[in-house]
Amino acid sequence: MKIFFTGIILALIIVGAWFLYANAPQRNNGISEPKFENKVLYMCKNSKTIQAVYLISASIKAKPGERPIPNGSVDITLSDGRTLSLPQTISASGIRYANSDESIVFWSKGNGAFLLEHNKETYMDCIAIAPESGNLSKIYANSAEGFSLRYPADYLVNTTYQYEALGPGKEIKGVKFTIPLEMSTGTNLSGYDTGISIEEIPNIQNCTANLFIYQNMKAVSVRDADVEYSVATTTGVGLGNYYDETVWAFPGTNLCIAVRYLIHSMNIQNYTPGAVHEFDRKTLLEQFDAIRRTLTLL
Repeated sequence: MKIFFTGIILALIIVGAWFLYANAPQRNNGISEPKFENKVLYMCKNSKTIQAVYLISASIKAKPGERPIPNGSVDITLSDGRTLSLPQTISASGIRYANSDESIVFWSKGNGAFLLEHNKETYMDCIAIAPESGNLSKIYANSAEGFSLRYPADYLVNTTYQYEALGPGKEIKGVKFTIPLEMSTGTNLSGYDTGISIEEIPNIQNCTANLFIYQNMKAVSVRDADVEYSVATTTGVGLGNYYDETVWAFPGTNLCIAVRYLIHSMNIQNYTPGAVHEFDRKTLLEQFDAIRRTLTLL
């Protein structure tokens, strides 16, 4: 009987050891199987897209003094309907993936990417897009301007926008996303210029929010959603109009990039009682925040 129970215990130990082995990451000569995957959507020139699924794993151990050998891979789906699976290869900069004869090469660096086919760039100027969230179904992406973001489908886009409040010769170029007029109907909010804009000032060594404000307001450091911002706010008043502005700049960017919230409202006391109601500032700011958090920089 003792031998019988001993046999059962030994069998359980063997089965348990096999289960742990089968469910553990397998290693072979220092190679680790992919540990996790990262999905990224890229918007490219000419409205092309690349959906990439990166399989991330440890590198193969190399001899002393040699660089580790990459051991990742990527599965990409192109907007023309093709799907490709490419292993990671050695690269001096960025992350490079290629097929066996190097006829197809996919290269990603930071939030940018491109695809080479037979040494010709077929998907170019690609920039990563934030995942869909909060009913932000539309995408604006421009690698030349160095950013992409998501915004609501009914917002109006002005690609020739300039911020002009700093005076002649001090205009700041950018792209503006203005709220739909329906959003302000029946309220004291202006639907003609209330919105969120992405603005850029070139050749700046110290990118701070106060560079974008017409008053000499002090900028403060704010951390939101794991991003460090330089933030400044100001309010302008004139003839019963209020212009509330908040600028979120990205310190450390040589092309100084900032997000501006402009909320133009009218003094509700100037209206006939009951004609309009106070606009929902909290909901508006939450929507602006959601748009800003999708901003992806190259």
